[in-house]
Amino acid sequence: MATKVFMEALSPTMEEGRLVKWLKNEGDTVKSGEALAEVETDKAIMELVARGDGVLRKRLINEGDTAPVGTLAGVIATADENIDALVAGAGAPAPAAGAPTPEKVVATQQETAGASSIPRRAEESQGEASTPPQQKVAATPPASPGGGPAAPAPSGGNIQPPTGDVRSSPLARRLASERGLDLHSVQGSGPNGRIIKRDIEAAAAAGAAAPSAAAVTPSAPVIPREGDYHDEPLTSIRKTIARRLGESIGPIPTFYLTAEFDLTRVMEMRKAMTELGDQFKVSVNDVLLKATAVALSQHPEVNAHWLNDKIRYHNRVHLGMAVATDDGLIVPVIWDADRKRMSEISREAKELAKRARERKLKPEEFTGSTFSVSNLGMFGIDQFTAIINPPEAGILAIGTSEEKLVVVNGEPVVRSRVRVTMSCDHRIIDGAVGAKFLQTLRRLIENPLMLVY
Repeated sequence: MATKVFMEALSPTMEEGRLVKWLKNEGDTVKSGEALAEVETDKAIMELVARGDGVLRKRLINEGDTAPVGTLAGVIATADENIDALVAGAGAPAPAAGAPTPEKVVATQQETAGASSIPRRAEESQGEASTPPQQKVAATPPASPGGGPAAPAPSGGNIQPPTGDVRSSPLARRLASERGLDLHSVQGSGPNGRIIKRDIEAAAAAGAAAPSAAAVTPSAPVIPREGDYHDEPLTSIRKTIARRLGESIGPIPTFYLTAEFDLTRVMEMRKAMTELGDQFKVSVNDVLLKATAVALSQHPEVNAHWLNDKIRYHNRVHLGMAVATDDGLIVPVIWDADRKRMSEISREAKELAKRARERKLKPEEFTGSTFSVSNLGMFGIDQFTAIINPPEAGILAIGTSEEKLVVVNGEPVVRSRVRVTMSCDHRIIDGAVGAKFLQTLRRLIENPLMLVY
């Protein structure tokens, strides 16, 4: 029996995927569970795996193409099995018009051996679109003598950009210009061969050839372009960012609370911990993450989700941590952050940030957050307002820490200070509720030994 290979929902929020690279060619033998292709989801690059044994007879999505979840991507069958009918019906997402009800879809998925499932936590999942599994289908009758197979899909290999054009991120182009690098000499490691920041840094370290001074003037662009502008297709992650922000800033009635905290004792504690050894070394951001998680555990009215007809108050604190990547913003999640030591949070935050920038996060690592934090302090930003990640009730924006002259007990002294701004969904959080949360957060940050008891 043939197995249909669908574009699966490889993350709970995925609505479409871009096929970055086929890992198997037509005619290759595949086994169930073996990786068939790399797919760029709205959050990461993940593997699409086979759900049956046989031969990859047909690839129906080209490398570089984007397709909705449920689109037939390929067919696995025996070498002599007729798949003409399956191929002829490809091209539209499944289920099509007249699809079974959700109850029947669930039953079908439960009855189909090897059906796809996404790891998730039941209490955190709301409204994910169901995804058709790669289904076993009965073999079709032998083809008639006059029938012929459809034209094969293009063979493997990355889609190459047009001559004279190099696919690259804006940051990569700027860095290449600053370092005098010719992007044509740089190998891209991003989605679809896109050149990103780490590729420029690697090329600079390896001494990649630079264009001659006569060939490029300061006013000339590094990348040859035709016309007055250059269009670059949206990546899946950028599409998701645009959609999610549109869901937030317009419909959600948001107000903002700003406070300034004293970090002097945090700095003293960090210095003392560092002297104990590298295993105890933590950053200011690690301390702020821990303090925020503990404060959320004490204020469940802030650790909540708006679900239109109800408010869900979470008993566990899963802290989202905004991370900037070359392709956009992604929010990995530190599960049960209030119950973890600062050293654990430090290690996990570093690992999640690294995996986020490499687009290697698993679905359970970027879904299920109950509250989020965004820190732009490392960029020298004094203060900013962050956009709430629905359905969460709020997000905390952290600015840079700096030494300021302040008055303490009537005397001018220099203290390390940080400004934070909390964006609040007024449907869940009232002004006094948000203010009490920030009071607790202030007490924890200005007395950080409370975080290590």
